[in-house]
Amino acid sequence: MGSIRAQDEKFMDEALKLAVKGLGWTNPNPMVGAVIVKNGKIIGRGYHRRAGSPHAEIEALSAARADASGATLYANLEPCSHFGKTPPCVEALINAGIKRVVCSAIDPNPQVRGHGIARLKQFGIPVSVGARQKEARALNEAFFVFHEKKKPFVALKFAMSLDGKLATRTGDSKWITGEEARRFARGLRSAYHAILVGVNTIIRDNPHLGARTKGKKDPVRIIVDSHLRIPQNARVLRDANVIIATTSGAPKKKIKELQKRGIRVLTFSGARIHVKKLLAELRKQEIVSVFVEGGGETLGSFIDAKTVDRVYVFYAPIIIGGREAVTVSGKGSDKIVDALRFKTLSVKKFREDILVIADNPRD
Repeated sequence: MGSIRAQDEKFMDEALKLAVKGLGWTNPNPMVGAVIVKNGKIIGRGYHRRAGSPHAEIEALSAARADASGATLYANLEPCSHFGKTPPCVEALINAGIKRVVCSAIDPNPQVRGHGIARLKQFGIPVSVGARQKEARALNEAFFVFHEKKKPFVALKFAMSLDGKLATRTGDSKWITGEEARRFARGLRSAYHAILVGVNTIIRDNPHLGARTKGKKDPVRIIVDSHLRIPQNARVLRDANVIIATTSGAPKKKIKELQKRGIRVLTFSGARIHVKKLLAELRKQEIVSVFVEGGGETLGSFIDAKTVDRVYVFYAPIIIGGREAVTVSGKGSDKIVDALRFKTLSVKKFREDILVIADNPRD
């Protein structure tokens, strides 16, 4: 591998800024930005806009204001070398006469991993890996977890009172937090490939579950519904951007009706849906990340399965009380030492409400 030079991180910062523009749109692909530098100046910029569209390197070559021969290409991920929905990027770089490539990290996808770098080296093009590697991995954290851990990245989001209640004993939760915190929470949805709730949330609240922000992409809506109780007129069924997880005991007629509408129905054997089996099936469906919004039983099932990578917990300065009030449920831990532990990343304040973002430390 080539060494990192003094200017490499500066130009990689530009590539990372471009990559962020693809947030939510590139799934199941990673967010990638690229810049082409010649004689110390950027002559071309590009980013991967959405799955199926040209990759960042091709966009940068197309946008180049001058001949790219003899230039250096900067990208936050290793250029691809295989035919997918688009042709391989390395061949375009070779044909354009790029003389050096700098990338932040090796692509974790087995179809790509190391192959792009090897192909470039075959043509005498030196490759330097590692510029802004930490930032690049953080940007595409879900993509790395998906390929390295062989599972979708899982984030839980919930709002609770100071005494840990998600809703009152009657199920009322509108609204625990204020409008500012709720708007921020809705904005988180578009950063994830899919959003997941249990059917009780659909029956009780009939939520929209979309990003509901101009220019933001709606996540795939996943409903966990063991007995297929979801109403046919539920707002989440407004289009076919839905996956319903159910069991073999669900009504076959209703499964067929949903499938006729283009909705994917995943059927699991047994009386209940096990989280790890669900995640394994979602991985087959190429769902890279899952944003779990509830309810209490659904949240608890993911915690019990110890599959959680991140939590967003909103605290409101109210006390609900009541032993029958809704909480994060599931079996839970027998001992404190067995509890799922997280590392706090940040704390954010919204007028009266507080958001704690914490990650489950990985090996």
